[in-house]
Amino acid sequence: MHLHLDPVGGVAGDMFAAAILNAFPELEAGLLAAIETAGLDRLVQIQHRAHLDHTCSGSRFLVRRAPLPTADPSSAGSTGDPGTKESSADHHDHHRSFRDIKALLEKADLSRKVRQRAIEIFSLLAEAEGQVHGQPPEEVHFHEVGAWDSIADIVCAAWLIEEVGATSWSSAPLPIGRGRVHSAHGELPLPAPATARLLLGFPLFQDGREGERITPTGAAILRHLGPSFDPLHPPARLSRLGTGFGTRTFPDLSNVLRVLAFETPREVEPGIPPRAWREETITVCRFEVDDQSAEDLAAGLEALRLEPMVLDVSQAPLFGKKGRLVTQIQVLARSTDLPRVLDRCFTETTTLGIRYQTVMRALLPREQLEVEVAGQQVAVKRTQRPSQATTHKAEHDDVARLAAGHGERETLRRRAEAAADSPKKEGSRD
Repeated sequence: MHLHLDPVGGVAGDMFAAAILNAFPELEAGLLAAIETAGLDRLVQIQHRAHLDHTCSGSRFLVRRAPLPTADPSSAGSTGDPGTKESSADHHDHHRSFRDIKALLEKADLSRKVRQRAIEIFSLLAEAEGQVHGQPPEEVHFHEVGAWDSIADIVCAAWLIEEVGATSWSSAPLPIGRGRVHSAHGELPLPAPATARLLLGFPLFQDGREGERITPTGAAILRHLGPSFDPLHPPARLSRLGTGFGTRTFPDLSNVLRVLAFETPREVEPGIPPRAWREETITVCRFEVDDQSAEDLAAGLEALRLEPMVLDVSQAPLFGKKGRLVTQIQVLARSTDLPRVLDRCFTETTTLGIRYQTVMRALLPREQLEVEVAGQQVAVKRTQRPSQATTHKAEHDDVARLAAGHGERETLRRRAEAAADSPKKEGSRD
């Protein structure tokens, strides 16, 4: 399934949750149960309800602060249950640091994947805020986005993204907004500085309407999803539509985020098996280098490989003009990260020009396991092929480290891959 976002009024965390739940109402009960299991119901009360404005209908996602629990003074502390004390402390949340929020999420009773998504979304926010204020991400103190409602928005978004299971995401261009917004740091231009950093590489447009159109939480969710901004490809069948309202109102425009769910012919036509892979849009950058020493180029390409926004870097020798030997470089990146990737390529190499194009790629599902071999951890990548066969590949660096001085790399590699195939044999853990 492919999900497309249409930010008519903009994007915010509550708008995203409302739009997904409006399109997939069967997820509401599971979401509320997950919030309760995670213990976040001590912080917030969540309600998803129908909403209608002057133009269209949809739903709202309402997050309210949970009332402070009351305790009988005569029995305070008699049971040894710290729940009341923790609940009270949780309401003093105006200046949470990223370290505090990460610790809160790591303790929450959520699935591993949902927890990872929520932490990643907050990590993106922390990195952007850190760049704005000149601080390490771990030291960043959130104000507006550190409050109870933003934590709930991000956890709910992470749960919905994981549960809906879309194989790809896309978005229409985003309204930039205009004017200023009040914050703990004073009046800020729109989009707010951290929001603007999160929107780097995204297509924006100005429709002339005043106010904040993309919130920091909304921008972080978009950055996490990494949507393409290309026309839908290949053609697909529209199967669901959801409309989520935001809190602001415009006199001549519905402040909504729409989500459109598409199914490909393979997913809906009888007799056609579902695809074993997912598709996504990426950008391929190519350029040649003929005037950089081998040592310096190797260091520059290694620096590119270490960039989190770079998917892959490869190089190949070929002959250029006047018969000179040159090195051709290919860098893969997500389309939304293209400006930063181009900047890094120009910084790390001596090239004066880069060609780039948007392409589609197909990816098989994979998961990373850690198995124990000879008392040490080895990472193993497990993949399921269209034939339903499962293949394993041990991380070469881990195997080499384990085999250092013994020359038994192939034996250890086979042991690691066998352990991933039969976890009980070597005590692997997911």
